[in-house]
Amino acid sequence: MGTLSFTATVSVDGYAAGPDGDFQFGAPSEQVFRFHVERMAAISTEILGRRTYDLMHYWEAEPDGEDWCDDEREFGRLWQGLDIVAASSTLTADEITRENHRLVTQLTLDEIARITEQAPGEVEIFGPTTAAPAIRAGLVRDFRFFIVPVILGSGLRALPEDAHLDLRLIESRVFENGVTMLHYSADQANPADAQ
Repeated sequence: MGTLSFTATVSVDGYAAGPDGDFQFGAPSEQVFRFHVERMAAISTEILGRRTYDLMHYWEAEPDGEDWCDDEREFGRLWQGLDIVAASSTLTADEITRENHRLVTQLTLDEIARITEQAPGEVEIFGPTTAAPAIRAGLVRDFRFFIVPVILGSGLRALPEDAHLDLRLIESRVFENGVTMLHYSADQANPADAQ
């Protein structure tokens, strides 16, 4: 049985993308990217929305005329080995071309729970819009925020405004470029409440 996680790169004021949809403010440094490569080893499954699914096609093969560094090759290798669930009502089955990819046209909470239960490792649900229902419902156990030292003022919030969760900090790290990683767990965040 797997566990469900949510990872987001966010501004100090909590936005995953700016008002124009741009998320380049969070482009990882070499050190941050290496950390992502290392943490990918625990992930077995990714749940992605349409936009992210399209963007992540980049990691399916090294592009012609482009030389990936060692970390990029390792990330690509790990990514290609994941089970990918594309959650979209606009994608078609013909656009799902790899055997370890599948299409879910309606991503219900029951479907997310089933995917997580059947996964052999960590399931990462990616993207604030795709993850919002699972966050609200308390299905997400681990939250990893890569906080970039910028303030955007508005845009796409990383977390739904109506989510209420008690979290416990289990890991933190500050990178050379000032990005701070905070890893929180919702698992037994308030053990006294469970007694």
